[in-house]
Amino acid sequence: MGAAAAAAAAAIANAIKASGVLVNVSPEDFAAILRRTQKPLVVTAEGGFFSTSYKYLTSYKGLAFYTKSPAPLMLPADAEVIKAKGISIPQ
Repeated sequence: MGAAAAAAAAAIANAIKASGVLVNVSPEDFAAILRRTQKPLVVTAEGGFFSTSYKYLTSYKGLAFYTKSPAPLMLPADAEVIKAKGISIPQ
């Protein structure tokens, strides 16, 4: 992964904080966004209290997109994946 990937993940997080824009989409729409992107950067995390859920975060054209799924998503082979301890999304 390296420092560049960590810096890119931090940039996504900072963009969310700065703009306050986070687009919550369905897992299907999230997958469609990833298909439009070459070498997408995807931050992933697993969580949940009663059952496991899978959270995903990526950026596309200056916006941050988030989804939560009950099952793991199939990510593109060229995706750069960063596994985070958690993803906190303001409600």
